[in-house]
Amino acid sequence: MSRPTVYSPDFPRSSPFLLGDSVAYNRWREWKLRDYPVSADALRVPLQDLNHLTRHELEQVLALCSHTNMCLYQTLNPQQWASKEAVINLGKQLGLHQLDQNLCADEEGLSSITVADKGRGQEYIPYTDRPINWHTDGYYNTDDRRIRGMTLHCVSPAAAGGENQLLDPEIAYILLRDENPAFVQALMAPDAMTIPENVEHGQQVRPAQSGPVFAVDARTQKLHMRYTHRTRSIQWREDTITQEAVCALRALLEGATLYRLTYRLRAGEGVICNNVLHTRTGFRDDPLQGQVRLVFRARYHDRITAPHQ
Repeated sequence: MSRPTVYSPDFPRSSPFLLGDSVAYNRWREWKLRDYPVSADALRVPLQDLNHLTRHELEQVLALCSHTNMCLYQTLNPQQWASKEAVINLGKQLGLHQLDQNLCADEEGLSSITVADKGRGQEYIPYTDRPINWHTDGYYNTDDRRIRGMTLHCVSPAAAGGENQLLDPEIAYILLRDENPAFVQALMAPDAMTIPENVEHGQQVRPAQSGPVFAVDARTQKLHMRYTHRTRSIQWREDTITQEAVCALRALLEGATLYRLTYRLRAGEGVICNNVLHTRTGFRDDPLQGQVRLVFRARYHDRITAPHQ
């Protein structure tokens, strides 16, 4: 099988993501699946102070993110539940510094994900109470604004609903490659998935953006996934193997798998991750009871790393 298309011009000679390197792949696959957490509780780490992690807390978070690309944290200090500064400081201790200034971000660089009744946000599904299907964040971004890391921090949950499903992109890669390596190769094509231009009130906000689903990141040499489960406003490469690969990936995400995690964030809890696949169920707010869902979202051009790396 020919070498897959990747973005990095300096792709290493040995890599688990080279389809011709079965030795590296099998070694990495064995490590990846060994003792892989299959419950949300196994990913939860309590944190005393988001501004100043202890060495033990830092090591726990980094170990989980190294193995699973994500960690669920619980803020034990109620004064930090609604603190944007604390959320940003948590990211900095994990190597997350370059915030993505997206259309709906505030002056701190975070997005307040809640139901919007006015402004630009009400035009986008995350700012409604409707469900959101499988995706990675920033799948419509240009390559120079690739989203490598992300935080979802719950200030307050909805009265009902708002549950997340989470899936490590490396697990999706393994399951798809084990089914048929040609599917992975097709989804590594530089024009595998195209997101049409974004036009608001007759003005172009973002041009059409093409790219692969799976790519090896030139900066980190780690696997990066760019994906949306939506069926409208998306163009897939029209060759047969790409169409089959897309169907296989959709079936994988919609079917039962041991590795899919489900969790409903409570106040002061969050997900910090290397932009994993995720969903959100629909939800219901109850303003009269003070139960209005609010989540701070931080998107980064960085990947989670240990300090000074």
